[in-house]
Amino acid sequence: MIEILKTTNPVRLHFLKAMLEEADLHPLLVEASAYPGVLASRLLVPDDEEVLARRVIDEAEKAAGGG
Repeated sequence: MIEILKTTNPVRLHFLKAMLEEADLHPLLVEASAYPGVLASRLLVPDDEEVLARRVIDEAEKAAGGG
């Protein structure tokens, strides 16, 4: 598994996880705290999905005005 995102923004994290799942990828969310936004959480994908996952994230963030 490869970390493709680390953030304290739970909205961004869950939005991008949903985008990856919609693209038939297999993201894993590793939450660092029971209190969202306190500690950074991570989004991981299998090694062989890294390139496509990064492309999906880039496109999703551009479409949302964040990139």
